Amino acid sequence: MQTASLTQQADAQAIAADASAKKDAEEAARKQAAKDAVAKQKAAADAKKRKEAAEAASRSETRAAAAVSLAPQSSYTVAEVQAIARQIIPSGQFQCFSNIVDHESTWNYRAQNPSSGAYGLVQSLPGNKMASVGADWQTNPATQIKWGLNYMNDRYGSPCGAWSYWQAHGNY
Repeated sequence: MQTASLTQQADAQAIAADASAKKDAEEAARKQAAKDAVAKQKAAADAKKRKEAAEAASRSETRAAAAVSLAPQSSYTVAEVQAIARQIIPSGQFQCFSNIVDHESTWNYRAQNPSSGAYGLVQSLPGNKMASVGADWQTNPATQIKWGLNYMNDRYGSPCGAWSYWQAHGNY
């Protein structure tokens, strides 16, 4: 009987030891998972900071490039006018802006409507409204683009809002 009792006692101790080892392993795994989660959050935060820093640097470079390339010229090709617009218009709004300019002036910054007097890329009516952005509104597509973007943002919320209106009404 003592042997059976010793065997039972040994079995009970082994079970208790297994349970304790399992509990210790689970606790260690829980702690490691918590450490991993903290490390993952830190890595994500670090990656976000690096991305934001890179975007800020990119914006600075873009502004510097824009300042250089937006210098007034005596005339501009359609490709040059579109390149200027890409520097000014937010990328997610460019296609909508482009759709309107395609219909209004086919990217001719000197376009003038003979019947209404509307002028420029975005057919400002009257054209001299664009003087609020720059005195060179008749000859500088950047001035016209800035004015057009401001107008679309103020009146329709965005170039895409203006394009939605244009599609429904044939004008904006």
